[in-house]
Amino acid sequence: MSTLSSIPVNLPGQSYSIIISESGLDDLGVNLLTYPERPLGKKILIVSNPIIFKHYGQRVIATVTKAGFQVGYCLLPSGERYKTLKSVQRVYNAALEHRLERSSTILALGGGVIGDMAGFAAATWLRGIHLVQVPTSLLAMVDAAIGGKTGVNHPLGKNLIGAFHQPRLVLIDPSVLKTLPVREFRAAMAEVIKYGVIWDQELFNRLEDQQSHQRLDQFRYVTTEFLHYILNRSCSAKAHIVSQDEKEKGLRAILNYGHTIGHGVESLTGYGLINHGEGVAIGMIAAGQIAVALGQWQQSESDRQLTLIQAAGLPTRLPKQIDINSILESLQLDKKVESGQIRFVLPTTIGSATITNQVPSSLIRGVLTNMQD
Repeated sequence: MSTLSSIPVNLPGQSYSIIISESGLDDLGVNLLTYPERPLGKKILIVSNPIIFKHYGQRVIATVTKAGFQVGYCLLPSGERYKTLKSVQRVYNAALEHRLERSSTILALGGGVIGDMAGFAAATWLRGIHLVQVPTSLLAMVDAAIGGKTGVNHPLGKNLIGAFHQPRLVLIDPSVLKTLPVREFRAAMAEVIKYGVIWDQELFNRLEDQQSHQRLDQFRYVTTEFLHYILNRSCSAKAHIVSQDEKEKGLRAILNYGHTIGHGVESLTGYGLINHGEGVAIGMIAAGQIAVALGQWQQSESDRQLTLIQAAGLPTRLPKQIDINSILESLQLDKKVESGQIRFVLPTTIGSATITNQVPSSLIRGVLTNMQD
């Protein structure tokens, strides 16, 4: 069993490990017996989508069965637009069919959408059963699979229905990224850049150095060593922040950098024209310009962020068909609104950010207008 690294997520109620291993998928069964602090029950329901399951489903079933678990599976449609209560109902039906008990486990095999839905089903079936995250997209590896946020979308907003439910284990096998579409790789780089801006100056500097002599916009241009660096730094940042603030009462909110406007752009384009990472990239550009206008961030650092986002092949402009008034309205439905005030995460320097609700609507409108094609 080859393990590249083990990153702890230390929580009062349930700590767990993030395992990064090139042989992780084939060693999954052994890992399920080794790493959870308390033994898992014998029944496991794999939740995946048809595309991912075609690539990796039988390998996962084989290794988990070999470890002595009873395995069933449930396949859900692929795509953010299917991240709904209707899809979760299918997981409940499968849980009932396979007679899942409170000691049983739902195993999410897929990207962030599958992880969110499987996690929400695990949080709510029998008032909470075990969850294991096996992310297959870079976005899920560095962000969505870690931290226990689960949920589904409402027609009027992203992730408005959900629960905190921590996994028992997160298993990352970088080798599965070989089948990741180029667009999905680029989307994940938005979250990696985010960590550099709000938390990890060394990561940001390394990304800058890398883009000066190597492309960041496609998996095939990224060396194995640099990929492992991205995974370790990003997962460590997320683990450290979540360990300090599990339920997003304070510090953890900085992880929403770029998401306030990004989520609005996603939902207003029907979760198809703009995906999550692309929305976050646009949101980071907007938040950076807001921070500069408020005198909280240097223009030179905002320019560095822009250059890095462009190097990752991500959008930096608002699609022309989006109505800015609709974006402003969508911000009022954001989960981070408090007492009617929109909370923004704004950078103060590379590697640090702050949270404020003192951003005038006129400033938001002006920034978005200047960003529109």
